[in-house]
Amino acid sequence: MQKPDHNTINNFRGKRIEPVLKLLFRDIVIHLHEAGLLTLKDIYTDGTKLEANANKFTFIWKKAVQGRQEKMLDRIHTLWDYAVSVTKQEVQETKPESPEELTPDRVQSIVDALNKSLQGYEIGSKKKAQIRRAVKEYPEQARRNNKALEELADKNSCSKTDKDATFMRMKEDHMNNGHLKAAYNWQISTNNQFIVNYTVHQTAGDTTTLIPHLEQYCKLYETKPEEVTADAGYGSEENYTYLEANEIIGFVKFNMYDKETKKKYVTDISKSGNFYYNEKEDCFYCTIGQKLSWLKTQNEKSKTGFVQELSYYEAQNCEGCPLRAKCFKAVGNRIIKVNHKLRKLRETARQRLNSPEGIIKKVRRTIEPEAVFGQIKQNKGYRRLMLRGQQKVEIELGIMAIAHNLSKIRV
Repeated sequence: MQKPDHNTINNFRGKRIEPVLKLLFRDIVIHLHEAGLLTLKDIYTDGTKLEANANKFTFIWKKAVQGRQEKMLDRIHTLWDYAVSVTKQEVQETKPESPEELTPDRVQSIVDALNKSLQGYEIGSKKKAQIRRAVKEYPEQARRNNKALEELADKNSCSKTDKDATFMRMKEDHMNNGHLKAAYNWQISTNNQFIVNYTVHQTAGDTTTLIPHLEQYCKLYETKPEEVTADAGYGSEENYTYLEANEIIGFVKFNMYDKETKKKYVTDISKSGNFYYNEKEDCFYCTIGQKLSWLKTQNEKSKTGFVQELSYYEAQNCEGCPLRAKCFKAVGNRIIKVNHKLRKLRETARQRLNSPEGIIKKVRRTIEPEAVFGQIKQNKGYRRLMLRGQQKVEIELGIMAIAHNLSKIRV
């Protein structure tokens, strides 16, 4: 009647299995492939949010921390200017110009210099209280702010009990009301409802997850998939370009794919997508036939560092136009912003999705990863993670992926 201790199971799950978990998952998938239960050439990708094992009410927001830093900088500037006006001389420490300069040591030296410079001068009780508060609280506040920013890194939020978890909007109730909770974004690729690849991400959106997800797939199997099918959350210029460069056929929707076929969109004259483009003259024509000429071209960089080229076009004269009120509400002439490369990539994706093969892919996508998530989250009741930290969460979800694949095998 002996039984293993909790720590024995936990150490095996955490430390011992980590180096070989991905290899074990890969070997099982290859075995299923050799048995003819799935193929590695055609995959369907989607993501879901799983609630982290974290306190729902203790969190850190980057904007709030940056706001506190800016307010502290303003208060230091106010005290600095006051000290200069009273002493008629510049304070010894160099005046900080940005919140990034407010390190704990720097703040300590600044408030000490301000306090020392005002000694011996008659100052009001209010200013004395502000100086005392600055000496007592500002260095510690700067330490907490800098620590929080280090923990956040590139994230906009995190939980205090699971620093790797990011706050995401979860759809849980019957009215689809969103609940903001610490969570992870679990991305999977499936074939025949078997999980063939999985990754864990800290971003709520799916757009930036596709490339690292496919790169891990290529590293895992030392080959790349021939076809990838995904929903509109992945339809960005960066993702389309990546698929094209790696010669992967992508059946990937873009955000306006379904909307642009609706009558409401087609008849909306305010949508620049309904404007006619003359490629020879490089200009657009609005609903009433007015020409929009090229204005300028500039580059924009995304959060991932991908550079997009955007072209701006301006109408000649919108004053007195009978459709102006329905077209736009800004002052002056109508200006539209167009990404020509993305426009062409979307046209290619549209043709591919509307082809007979694309129609079959779209239908099958709804019963591939969606069915897997339904089996895991609804039927098995797996909605909240048990471990904390992204590294341990990847182990937990890897075990779940293996368990799902094994449970589908019919002996």
